[in-house]
Amino acid sequence: MSAATTPDSPWPVREVNAKVKAWIEKLGHIWVEGQLTQVNVKPTWKLSYLTLRDPEAEASVQLTCPTSLIQGFPSPLKDGDRVVVYGKPAFYAGRGSFSLWVTDIRAVGVGELLARIERLRQQLASEGLFDADRKKPLPFLPNRVGLITGRGSAAERDVLAVSQSRWPEVQFEVINTAVQGASAVPEIIEALEKLDANPAVDVIIIARGGGSVEDLLPFSEEALQRAVAQATTPVVSAIGHEPDNPVLDNVADLRAATPTDAAKKVVPDVAAERQLVAELRSRSRAALRGWVERESRGLANIRSRPVLANPHSLIEVRAEEIARAVKYLRREITTALKSAKNETAALRAQISTLGPAATLARGYAVVQVVPRDGSPAEVVTTVEQSPPGSQLRIRVGDGAIVAAAMSAQKSN
Repeated sequence: MSAATTPDSPWPVREVNAKVKAWIEKLGHIWVEGQLTQVNVKPTWKLSYLTLRDPEAEASVQLTCPTSLIQGFPSPLKDGDRVVVYGKPAFYAGRGSFSLWVTDIRAVGVGELLARIERLRQQLASEGLFDADRKKPLPFLPNRVGLITGRGSAAERDVLAVSQSRWPEVQFEVINTAVQGASAVPEIIEALEKLDANPAVDVIIIARGGGSVEDLLPFSEEALQRAVAQATTPVVSAIGHEPDNPVLDNVADLRAATPTDAAKKVVPDVAAERQLVAELRSRSRAALRGWVERESRGLANIRSRPVLANPHSLIEVRAEEIARAVKYLRREITTALKSAKNETAALRAQISTLGPAATLARGYAVVQVVPRDGSPAEVVTTVEQSPPGSQLRIRVGDGAIVAAAMSAQKSN
């Protein structure tokens, strides 16, 4: 254990570097995987210098290796290559720099790359980044389209040309980035964040022409997928690729087979839309015309009916029926009254004939006994009612006679 340093007894730089060198060199030889960038090789140099970066994070390490090792590689190394290197961590005490002293370099095989892409695809799928319900719909007619693609690339020309031919008024915000190699992912992410922050941009297209699995690796990097998933603007993946599609196709809100296909899916065809509008107008006119004709025929049929041809006819018919009914009722009532009048006259005559007045007129009289106690008079129907001395009232046809009973004799 080294003695602790103090302001009065500090370590000199050489001692610090020596201690760091000793600590680092204890690691021994290690295998490291990454992506090459800044490949600096010259045939006349004994040693070559490269940078190995982590494509998933902002981290890199310097490599130092014999130039003969690079020259003996099956194919020339270039920026963006995925490799596995074998080396020993080295710290150069004189200049205080760290690097890996590399003695073996191997390319990462396509099979292994595809396996890693598939593992990432499964991981992101389990997190729900591929779910259909999180996909954002594209606007029907975008005012401004963001385009991320390589500078002067065929993908850029195809997208712009096809879009302008379909809808000349559409506007583009183009950001050119690297689309392969070590700098592709950070540049694409930076462009994506810039376009996503622009409220005028309605949809973003990430476009690249075809390429090998190695060329399309940036579009399967995890950092890019998470940036696309976090974007609030719809993102279209337009990578013209081999059957092994990059993970971006799954995370993006819409996958297009090629940049040209992306332009067709994002920008509507003005000619087709105008034709559709014309067809809809024609169908609307025909439908309206047919409706008017049907309604006109219906009205004509209704108007041809007698009741509408002469609206008063129904009233007139009913008025005539009422008049006939009134006439009939009057006749019936008159007949009934006349019959009742005749019947009443007959009954009167019968009553007159049978009544007491008529009887009295024929010489008959009605004899009533008047009680002395003032009670009502009673018609005398038997001799017992009028003993001698009884007061009698005799009613004749033209008046009444008051008399007294002299005697009473009962007939045998």
